[in-house]
Amino acid sequence: MQIYTVGGAVRDELLGLPVADRDHVVVGATPEQLLELGYRPVGRDFPVFLHPQTHEEYALARTERKSAPGYTGFVVHAAPEVTLEQDLARRDLTINAMARDASGIVIDPYNGRRDLADRVLRHVGPAFVEDPVRILRLARFAARFGDFTVAPETLDLMRTMVAAGEVDALVPERVWQELARGLMEPLPSRMLEVLWSCGALERLLPEVDRLFGVPQPAQHHPEIDTGVHVLLAVDAAARHGFGLTVRFAVLLHDLGKGLTETGQWPHHHGHEERGVELARAVCARLKVPTDCRDLALLAAREHSNIHRAGELKPTTVVKLIERCDGLRRPERFVELVDACACDFHGRAGNQAQHYASRDILLGALGAVRDVDAGAIARQAGDPAQIAARLHEARVAAVKALAA
Repeated sequence: MQIYTVGGAVRDELLGLPVADRDHVVVGATPEQLLELGYRPVGRDFPVFLHPQTHEEYALARTERKSAPGYTGFVVHAAPEVTLEQDLARRDLTINAMARDASGIVIDPYNGRRDLADRVLRHVGPAFVEDPVRILRLARFAARFGDFTVAPETLDLMRTMVAAGEVDALVPERVWQELARGLMEPLPSRMLEVLWSCGALERLLPEVDRLFGVPQPAQHHPEIDTGVHVLLAVDAAARHGFGLTVRFAVLLHDLGKGLTETGQWPHHHGHEERGVELARAVCARLKVPTDCRDLALLAAREHSNIHRAGELKPTTVVKLIERCDGLRRPERFVELVDACACDFHGRAGNQAQHYASRDILLGALGAVRDVDAGAIARQAGDPAQIAARLHEARVAAVKALAA
């Protein structure tokens, strides 16, 4: 029995990056042998065990054979005679198909170290086409390692997979899982660029794909289109360290512009209303978590109003906060403003500019939350007048900010 550290742990060690998780492959062993040593079985589809002390994953060396369309259609063969090279051959990318033995020697049958040095994402072999999840994984790695390029032959394989309908077999939950992980990488625009370049974005997120080639309003981006603007905006969200809810809202905020008639370009009047419905459809199709969905819908509907905060009257500012449920959900209102700030910073020349709307709206939010609603309710002679008096007090509080 021989044990090897494999995959991401070896890759990240060679890159000088911290290693969060270590996976291992066991060659020349049976499940019964691992059970006798105290390993705990956890794999449902193939033999995977947890180490009795470290709780790290140890999988028996295995091969996989395609048996049906989609990413679940595989026959797995795990046996003592399966070699390390055979196990590594089923992996997605060369940089993930390396192993390290107990003495520290790296086993690299598919030239992963060379591709690390050349900053290339390259498939291990022709079996790459058998699992459409690998398209999403590669795109996610592109977002993590922003200076890596996709090997031309690998991009060709990905296009072949898309054309064959393999991507259509992905279940919504898996698409969302990989999309969410990619959005949380340092350069999420790279994930979207890779998906667009192989045609997968059109199949998975046609609403976003449609934005490429659609011009931005002249005062925003005379030189780029809306799709490129979204790439810049999601990278701004990553640069500021915002969470998934904000990054996803930024991704969907401009969907309505994709439905603007070409005769109206570069203007997009009424795109917010169209965008809300498109964002709602995306969230339903991908089964997006409620918190991500709700913020995305708010950003699609309100981002233009939030950008105009400096032009709004105090009563309109209060109505905006109330309409967004900012008094009851102040933390979500802050996230909404943060998403709009990323939209602002995703425009030409705005990367280093201060987003004034944030100061205005968060100051107003603090002022209206400081209004003593209970005292106003007690002072009101007619209960039917409470809401109006409360609104007046909030407006007065916002007016006082500018005094």
